[in-house]
Amino acid sequence: MQLTNNTGNHNDALGMLVRALPAALFILAGIRKILAYGGTVGYFGGLGLPLPGLVAPLVIAIEIVLPLLFIAGWRLREVGVALALYTVATGLIAHQFWVAPDAQFGNQFNHFFKNIAIAGGFLLAALQAAAPQRGAPDAMAPQA
Repeated sequence: MQLTNNTGNHNDALGMLVRALPAALFILAGIRKILAYGGTVGYFGGLGLPLPGLVAPLVIAIEIVLPLLFIAGWRLREVGVALALYTVATGLIAHQFWVAPDAQFGNQFNHFFKNIAIAGGFLLAALQAAAPQRGAPDAMAPQA
């Protein structure tokens, strides 16, 4: 099922609703980081991120701005890929199940693969945006 109208426009209501589902996770996380800014900076420092006081506003901007652009369908291919990369990066940084203590292994394992699954959804949206108009062959289909 394509989420574009006959003109290839990615701003139709159904597409926006579907894109809002994963985007809401990041928007809410960004807002929570603002509301607990000191804790956010401390958490980032605890993860070993360099300059957590500078990283925190960057992360907050990414978690609010990119998802809003994703919902709106603006440059959906590029924004979808950027969100996918960001989501994988956050999994690699914050959910390192492979070094987690036994008591945290299952939780970190689940969160890491949740991030991978969400990244897959962002990549699917980017692929959808890169595909030709409705009725045309998929952009990723093998060419004869």
